Amino acid sequence: MSSQETDPQGNPTPPSGKISRRALLGTVGVGVVAAGAGVAVGRLTAPEDTSANGDVVEFRGVHQAGIVTPAQDRMHFVAFDVITDSRDELVELLKTWTTMAERMTVGEEAAPDGALGAGTYTPPSDTGEALDLEAGQLTLTIGFGPSLFEKDGVDRFGIADKRPAALVELPKFTGDALEPARSGGDICIQACANDPQVAVHAVRNLARVGFGVVAVRWSQLGFGRTSSTSTSQTTPRNLFGFKDGTRNIKAEEDDAVNRFVWVDPADDQVWMGGGSYLVARRIRMLIESWDRTVLHEQERVIGRSKGTGAPLGQDDEFDELDLDSKGPDGHLVDVDAHVRLASREELGGIEILRRGYNFTDGSDGFGHLDAGLFFIAYCRDPQKQFVPMQQNLARNDAMNEYIKHVGSAVFAVPPGVEDGTYWGSTLFGGSRESAGNP
Repeated sequence: MSSQETDPQGNPTPPSGKISRRALLGTVGVGVVAAGAGVAVGRLTAPEDTSANGDVVEFRGVHQAGIVTPAQDRMHFVAFDVITDSRDELVELLKTWTTMAERMTVGEEAAPDGALGAGTYTPPSDTGEALDLEAGQLTLTIGFGPSLFEKDGVDRFGIADKRPAALVELPKFTGDALEPARSGGDICIQACANDPQVAVHAVRNLARVGFGVVAVRWSQLGFGRTSSTSTSQTTPRNLFGFKDGTRNIKAEEDDAVNRFVWVDPADDQVWMGGGSYLVARRIRMLIESWDRTVLHEQERVIGRSKGTGAPLGQDDEFDELDLDSKGPDGHLVDVDAHVRLASREELGGIEILRRGYNFTDGSDGFGHLDAGLFFIAYCRDPQKQFVPMQQNLARNDAMNEYIKHVGSAVFAVPPGVEDGTYWGSTLFGGSRESAGNP
């Protein structure tokens, strides 16, 4: 029997060549430095790389990871309220979060002394539930809500004049049943990974060190991506059983991504150049009603075959929508079918990048599943892209009989974290040299 392989520091190497959290620091060597020093983690992969050492997605770059990154299987999304009025405290937290996020995305513990290195009378600096787990392609993406710039007429942090015109609360759409406790927020963090515990661990540790500066407003766990953001991925299914996001923008479509996802510095606020806007909608699916609906009606409502995902009247999932042809009973794709009303053909060419997840949060106390779609979209301008799309769907979509929008939020997602910067540095200014030890 051969002996188990070890890394350069003598740590056992996990099977299949993957790197565990406890082994990774020794493998990277000088590329990872103590969080208190504020030095960047060494680059392990090219942006969005999922090949060699594909368990790690690079944290730093022109754009934030977790937007056009091939969608991982699990998500933990959290929205915070900022409970301090101190700009310095907020900026210091953003610097600390940046250091922690960079460590966790390469598979390390949140802080250098980790879960086991604290003193007898000091809580551990990492909660420990991700010890021995791999990086899981973890991405962490931050966004800033309208209320961070100005709340109740008060400019708490001196940034009201930097709020982009596109960053305003979404209007109330027909049929909305929004719950305030599941909506809004000053800051959001989207954690995506292929291991749910890795994603939960990341959010938990960021929330923990934010005590006294931020407080969790609401959060959402998601399983099973409901869109593909890369041509390398197959189209997944939502909880209605249909393929979801067939026509989604793909990362490889540079022209579409530049046109519909990334903000140009000339659009409005220069600090948002290279960023995007995130729209989150918690959409509850009325599962029991849907499950009693016959297949023909389900397909008519969606506008696609449930089995193949092909548009009605076509054979293959990726066949073009035929919105003009008619059959004995009218249009092959009904005038109120979901795919028609959400299509670029019906919306003057509008597109968005979808990145949603299924969710199931137990029952509602009346014997019905609290389940559905946690819809996430990235776009260059939500007022010009998401709002007209959702208005069209809210007024006319046949699927509205089977869904209910119960949560909503919009956030400005700043550009990527490049060397020497921190989350939000283009908005608040300065470098991360003063980042504290979490």
